[in-house]
Amino acid sequence: MAGICCGVAGESDGSCEDSSRAARRRRMELRRVRIDPGVKRRRLELWDYDKALDNCSTDSDGHVGLSLEDARQLQPVLLSPKLSNSSSPEDGGDVLPKFGIASVCGRRRDMEDAVAVHPSFCRREHETAAGIHYFGVYDGHGCSHVASKCKERLHEMVKEELLVKEEQASRNSKDWWKCVMERSFTRMDKEVVAWNENPVDNITVSCRCELRTPECDAVGSTAVVAVVTPQNIVIANCGDSRAVLCRNGKAVPLSTDHKPDRPDELNRIQAAGGRVIYWEGARVLGVLAMSRAIGDNYLKPYVSCEPEVTITERTEEDECLILASDGLWDVVSNDTACGVARMCLKGMAAPPSPSSMGNEGGESSDGPCSDASMLLTKLALARRSADNVSVVVVDLRKAT
Repeated sequence: MAGICCGVAGESDGSCEDSSRAARRRRMELRRVRIDPGVKRRRLELWDYDKALDNCSTDSDGHVGLSLEDARQLQPVLLSPKLSNSSSPEDGGDVLPKFGIASVCGRRRDMEDAVAVHPSFCRREHETAAGIHYFGVYDGHGCSHVASKCKERLHEMVKEELLVKEEQASRNSKDWWKCVMERSFTRMDKEVVAWNENPVDNITVSCRCELRTPECDAVGSTAVVAVVTPQNIVIANCGDSRAVLCRNGKAVPLSTDHKPDRPDELNRIQAAGGRVIYWEGARVLGVLAMSRAIGDNYLKPYVSCEPEVTITERTEEDECLILASDGLWDVVSNDTACGVARMCLKGMAAPPSPSSMGNEGGESSDGPCSDASMLLTKLALARRSADNVSVVVVDLRKAT
């Protein structure tokens, strides 16, 4: 039999067992030394989440801080591909926003979240040099392909609608933006439904249900989208992902979760002939735990794809914008999330180790914003979030 060692144990220092253990130790040491920091990888550090959470301190304003020792242990769990977000007018480029993104599967079997970031994705006629920027978080359910489709296509549809409605006199009004976003989300929903009806046509994503039509029909995704202009922050939300603005140290929610037991949503569902059944929480027909989403064709018209749109005028007191899936918001409050983000933007948190940060093409997103997104992701895991967690942090502070 392979692996049998002949001889008397202890007869010499070069026994088979000792040599195999020594060889294994050498291999482990080589693996540790040869890690390539440029390779994307999913990495879970083994540290005591609860101990670190207990060491969190809260100031008089209710903001949460971490000790520097615990902050040093907060290494990235999973970094999305880095995007360049710095340019200069001298180079002929736009002044791009500072942002950070983090996305992790967490305790779920599959990763169904998707994140889209498109700085200066559209510049309309007479627009300033800064252009307008697009940020989106999509939380899929049933499978990942609807969230992936939204990541690929929704920003393009928003851009097309912006350019089509350029001629309207009421540009930048609430009704104008509402029309742009509603048409974009409706087009996205129709495209997803059409793909579900013929899932082998133009497949651009790989998922476990791509060839099984009945299962595809039961797939959907939330969508929270932020379009940031020099004057306004436009939020379109469909589902239970959320957008929160940190303004002068206070958390300002820019979206409201679409839950089936929300009074107005409950009335809408019942008026359409549907029911809300409580099965481990309120669910549409006892199935879906949100009342609006893109996709979910089998639950229409009870589950709507129509987004709620808010327009918030930017001020000098704005600090950052946080977009995240419910994997964060289920366990972290708006105030706590803003407290962590402010701590990072002010440089109070230790930066992550360079050896554990991904890097593609020499490009990188903003350090403090990346730290904030990663710390929020770690905090959600520390508080035992059972869902995928995706976070985008956008720095809204005016350049000085």
